[in-house]
Amino acid sequence: MTKLNLILFLVLIVTALGVITAQHKARKLYIELQQQQDASKLYEIEWGQLQLEQSTWAMHSRIEQIAEKRLNMQVPETNRIQVVAP
Repeated sequence: MTKLNLILFLVLIVTALGVITAQHKARKLYIELQQQQDASKLYEIEWGQLQLEQSTWAMHSRIEQIAEKRLNMQVPETNRIQVVAP
């Protein structure tokens, strides 16, 4: 009977250690998941900011202003504009 009890006790210890190990791994994976979700939120915020910045850089008024100041370009007079039919 004591041999059976010893075997059952060892099985109990091994099972308990298995449960502890599984819970520890699950907690580590959950913490990693939370960190990845936080990083994803930060990347989404950064992506939105970059899209806003891109739309600001590509505004027609900004492009026209740079063309006038840096390149000395001007809008032609209406009598000098020719429309070419396709």
